[in-house]
Amino acid sequence: MNPSDRQAKLVLLGTGTPNPDPGRSGPAAAVVFGDSGYLIDAGPGVVRQAAAAFEKGMHAIRADRLSRCFITHLHSDHTLGLPDLILSPWVLERDQPLELWGPTGLRAMVDHLLDAYTADIRERLIGLEPVNETGHRVAVHEIEAGRIYEDENICVDAFAVNHGSWPAFGYRFRTANRAIVISGDTAPFPGWEEAYADCEILVHEVQSEVGLAQRSPAWQAYHRAVHTGTTKLAEVASAVRPKRLVLTHQLFHGVSEQDLLAEIREIYDGEVVSGHDLDVF
Repeated sequence: MNPSDRQAKLVLLGTGTPNPDPGRSGPAAAVVFGDSGYLIDAGPGVVRQAAAAFEKGMHAIRADRLSRCFITHLHSDHTLGLPDLILSPWVLERDQPLELWGPTGLRAMVDHLLDAYTADIRERLIGLEPVNETGHRVAVHEIEAGRIYEDENICVDAFAVNHGSWPAFGYRFRTANRAIVISGDTAPFPGWEEAYADCEILVHEVQSEVGLAQRSPAWQAYHRAVHTGTTKLAEVASAVRPKRLVLTHQLFHGVSEQDLLAEIREIYDGEVVSGHDLDVF
């Protein structure tokens, strides 16, 4: 099949936050194009969520095919699934190294994780388990903004976002017929209209401003500095007009999902969906 006749799909593997919501796994998503899958972030449960998506027809993200992942930033809720992503697909016969793209500090994180699992890796390699000698390895690419990846199916551009004092990125995935933009965790930042322009799907974090107003002053200050409220998200969506706005990493701060959507819809009249784990777009 000609690649131009196929359409990239987005699957939300985890839409959660650090809050332990049993209905929402840790932050992770995948862009699937044909038989190729591209993960974004590795929150808790990422490999099992990929397996659940595989059972629903996302064959490109079968466990042994999980070999590419783009990390938005190094907060624990976005990276606690990294040892799982490094090791479990290898045990399940992935025979190529995992490739990771992400901000400065990712290489040190991976090195420490591999050190932590040295005994496990050694036992699997020298014991009776019939594992290969390559699938546990990791190739880390620490990135700057710009084009960071390209193959025959897709190109990926990174753009810097605003999530506190350390580097964090959003990603644009473009195929011959579709552009999908994933914000990662971010507060509003200069140039976000350009970063989000001309996309079919904009996947964006969000927090309820009504709910946030009920929290302590210290938490209000923190969340406003590093996350995007409903009003600002509705304003930027109104400017860039994605065909579909998909909410993820929803910080409800005690309000209902419908009330969160209502806050967006007070300003934004386009299509908006509050994402759930294993939704496919």
